[in-house]
Amino acid sequence: MAKAESNVDRLYDALRGMAAEFAFKPGERINESALAQQLNASRTPIREALNRLVAEGFLTFQSGRGFFCRPLSPEAVLDLYEARVAIECEAARLACARASDDDLAELAAWLDRIAPDYVTATDAVRLLEMDEGFHRRIVALSGNGELARLLDNLNDRVRYVRMIDLRAMQRGNAARPDMMAAHRRILDALTARDAEAAAQAMRAHIARRRDEAAQAVREAYAQLYVPDL
Repeated sequence: MAKAESNVDRLYDALRGMAAEFAFKPGERINESALAQQLNASRTPIREALNRLVAEGFLTFQSGRGFFCRPLSPEAVLDLYEARVAIECEAARLACARASDDDLAELAAWLDRIAPDYVTATDAVRLLEMDEGFHRRIVALSGNGELARLLDNLNDRVRYVRMIDLRAMQRGNAARPDMMAAHRRILDALTARDAEAAAQAMRAHIARRRDEAAQAVREAYAQLYVPDL
């Protein structure tokens, strides 16, 4: 049993990465036989892994037709951003009440350490890691493990579009100072134990990037279907 579970976990990890990066095109039907051959596995554990990804929102399932890649549309991305707002604003409120002074001092010190990278980093992956790291730390300070689990899922599902959005901001040379300033405002509200101000600062920060979702989705489609352009 342990060996079978390990095999499903291996396949799940591989397929989750493929789904997150849109190795399957949006709305594309998943060819289970081809996947089984590609991943050197039988169709039963493949199907089990695919079902897990349906439950997590990475894929969809249509009775009688099979598994499909999730859609990529401004509406779908907007749903993810709205979910982030709900989760992270509540996390900020909880962190105001639950985080210790030492916890907040440690967050401030971490933000100070990474601040120079916002100016010098040229890798969008690194910028995204720093941004996600800040948000994960705040959710951790909320003391609510379910919020942390939900945020990890949302981050994974929206990461492809966020990477494209970050690269576009880099080309405009405006992303890094804006993101750092927004993080500072959130931290200041947390330090002041002002739950409403922390939630409002978090909402404004996420909403600003949400408003760019439509353009990011258009660029995502261009990269998926005409990658050399």
